[in-house]
Amino acid sequence: MTTIPQQQRAADALPLTGYMLGAAGAILFSAKGIIIKLAYAEGIDAETLLALRMLLSLPFYVGIGIFAIRAMRERGEELPSRTLVLQAAGIGALGYWFSSYVDFLGLIYISASFERLILFTYPLFVVLFGAMFFRQPIKRRALLAFGLSYAGLALIFMQNFSAIGQNATRGTALVLVAAMSFALYQLTARKVIGQMGSKLFTCIAMGAASAATLTQFAILRPISALAVSPHLFALSVAIAIGATVLPSFLMNAALQRISAQANSTISTVSPVATMILAVLILGETVTPLELGGAILVMVSVSWFTLADSRR
Repeated sequence: MTTIPQQQRAADALPLTGYMLGAAGAILFSAKGIIIKLAYAEGIDAETLLALRMLLSLPFYVGIGIFAIRAMRERGEELPSRTLVLQAAGIGALGYWFSSYVDFLGLIYISASFERLILFTYPLFVVLFGAMFFRQPIKRRALLAFGLSYAGLALIFMQNFSAIGQNATRGTALVLVAAMSFALYQLTARKVIGQMGSKLFTCIAMGAASAATLTQFAILRPISALAVSPHLFALSVAIAIGATVLPSFLMNAALQRISAQANSTISTVSPVATMILAVLILGETVTPLELGGAILVMVSVSWFTLADSRR
């Protein structure tokens, strides 16, 4: 008689755990832009900072990946096929190298708060690209959310454009590309995660992203550029561990439990956390116009994803 209630409690706990993991990952990711801005103030370039980030985080992924493979063998589970591994690698290069790189470049030109708000539109691109490439129906509420969200971004963009001019356009475009590529990552990752598990997927995806990042660095920069000051090294460690390793595992663990759209709902906390940290740490100011635009973006995206996940 007690079996059904226990099963029901387990089923209810699974999405709740997914939301908790997603919230933790979103909060940690929100600190990334703040740390990058602090590093840029020390004179480092995007390619070197990204290479340091991946170099310092790679040993964790290799170690955890080896542990995950050993655990699968001990349980007698079949290891992922070569095709599945290549899929995970390609998805990882998209989500953790390309998306990260254009995001790093965008942060050269715009504030950390504005960058996070633009990235926050990725749930809407999940819906749009889901309809375009994965035959997922697009709903009227998605179109309304798109309109409201970009109205909010337009308010913030006008404020930033009047202050920094053409650089605002360049930075906005770069971060918008990052949001689009991250949406594609969300859509393509969940199926592969379900087939190989979140831990092993994360290790393969980040390993591939690391390889792409270091190859890019070797082409564009001398090895001597990695010799940075102790302060810059500490900031690189903070990005690698606190804003890369931990949130990547948390986010993919959440994707294993809840849908990409549901996972997007909880990310509402990310731009709010970034805005608060930017004011407290970077000394950024928030005008009433920017605050109004930020509220419009966050309300529109969170309303859409919450309503859609409930449906």
